[in-house]
Amino acid sequence: MYPFMTLSDGTEIVHSETLDDGRVKVYMEKPDAKDGFHHVTCYLPDYAWEDAYGFSDEELAHLQDVVSSTANLILEFAADGGFEHASGF
Repeated sequence: MYPFMTLSDGTEIVHSETLDDGRVKVYMEKPDAKDGFHHVTCYLPDYAWEDAYGFSDEELAHLQDVVSSTANLILEFAADGGFEHASGF
């Protein structure tokens, strides 16, 4: 999994390389004092969301907006071995 983005609320977004089926796994988690971690998984490019735990409907809608607006970058970075490899850093 490659680091992609940390949101202002502490949610970490990471992604896989391009999988054998052509999809990319995007995993999001946020620490929570009561529950440990809230998490959800999205597979691109089909936007298949699964395994949501702890996030409110409003938080999930925000995460969907973030993933939708950055999906092209995630897919590109997944094909190139993550942001650091794709950017040359």
